[in-house]
Amino acid sequence: MKQNMIYLVLLSFFLSPFSFLFSDYTITRGPDIGEIYYIGPTVTGEGIYRSTDFGETATCVDSTSNFQFITADLTSGVVYATDLPNNLYISHNYGQEGSWIYRNSYMYSMHRGRSEGNVYNRISKHSEDYGVTFIEHSYNGYLGTFNSSEIDNEDGVGYALVYDWDIADSLFLLISYDNFENLEIQNSLDLLCGSPGHNQITRGYYSGELYMDRVDSQEGIFISELWYSDDYGENWSFRNYLLGSAIVGGHQPGELYVLRGYIDEMGTIKHKFIHHSLDYGETFTSYHTFNYGSDPNYTYFEALPTEGTAPLTVQFIDLSSGEYLSEWEWNFNNDGIIDSYEQNPEYTYQDTGFYSVKLRTYHDPDYHGYIKRNYIHVTNGSEICNEKLPVADYKLSNYPNPFNPSTTISFDLTANDAKNAKIEIYNLKGQKVKTLPVSPSQSHTVSVVWNGTDDNGKDVSSGVYFYKLKAGNCEKSKKMLLLR
Repeated sequence: MKQNMIYLVLLSFFLSPFSFLFSDYTITRGPDIGEIYYIGPTVTGEGIYRSTDFGETATCVDSTSNFQFITADLTSGVVYATDLPNNLYISHNYGQEGSWIYRNSYMYSMHRGRSEGNVYNRISKHSEDYGVTFIEHSYNGYLGTFNSSEIDNEDGVGYALVYDWDIADSLFLLISYDNFENLEIQNSLDLLCGSPGHNQITRGYYSGELYMDRVDSQEGIFISELWYSDDYGENWSFRNYLLGSAIVGGHQPGELYVLRGYIDEMGTIKHKFIHHSLDYGETFTSYHTFNYGSDPNYTYFEALPTEGTAPLTVQFIDLSSGEYLSEWEWNFNNDGIIDSYEQNPEYTYQDTGFYSVKLRTYHDPDYHGYIKRNYIHVTNGSEICNEKLPVADYKLSNYPNPFNPSTTISFDLTANDAKNAKIEIYNLKGQKVKTLPVSPSQSHTVSVVWNGTDDNGKDVSSGVYFYKLKAGNCEKSKKMLLLR
């Protein structure tokens, strides 16, 4: 029997008591737009990296210091870091090797404040003079075990995410209106159960905005979901699925950074990725910032469509990675029964409801897995996506199909709905190759032409492609075949 030897690591650390990955702790926003710092692997160990272009390129500024957590100040060039003995250091030179100065002791994970020279030690204390002295907080009303903390962009408002082993399956979001002197329960969240210490929060651009990475594990398989709140954590909405990650908000509306990485037990495979979003985590631009050894071993997948009326036929697309990737086990409703061993199977859902999907891949002899909860939504045709959009499947189709060199994609939408609609083209790997804007029409039938090129104007190759209509909160998808 194959043994589970998963070496998928959240960031570049092993899963140890010291690798709790919180926002602003192993990745931090700098004071300028596009500037980030993060802890990542080097060929011989770990180091601190700086990027000024949203993570597209990154420079290792320090490969010798053994720091666990970092955060950047609002002052240009000022970075804080703590080591394993919990000592605080400061750099006035962008974290450059040799520029670190000892500042204080008894510091743990940090996040930066709202003004220059302002840094927090979790919820317990903060400094207003670049870490020279600290002001203690009372944090009355605090309960449970610390998980993650953050301050809001609004003065005095702060958050703490905690859990209590005596209260099963619950995360508590605490809020403070007086800079952590007093806290109260803002929300009780269902703990996905399994990894309470890895849930994390980070603030967004506007006051009251929070992102949360909610983490679970099932049969040794991680589940990581991005959630969003715009009302100080009182209500939350699901945004996307993540691979093991650390998150931090940016300096623009809807901006979010996700840091993820992989390392094997002996350090012969090391990879680091930065994912950057400007639409609240709905889509990401991905950058592979460090590559050492063979391809990373992980499991991931997409599906088209993810919503529709019964019976709903869904094409699943394997996006897993690994040098020795050899077997696929699909469970289309996460009921413990393997439904397919194909790499890119097709499956038809006959009944309405929400379906969680699980994929396990084998990498000879290791295995990895991924679960997307409530991923497929099958309706009976009478449900609507929201109150503004019409019912049904919009009569989405394309002709000719197969096609060469172009095809016309048509669908039914009212002129008002078409104003914010678009068609997206994806290849079989789930990579978006083309976005086609939709022009409003006085008639209900709208059509756009795809000429078989990508967003850069280059011809795409022959093969199966998926076209997705996105209008408001609704998405409808179908597939087509390009023959060159």
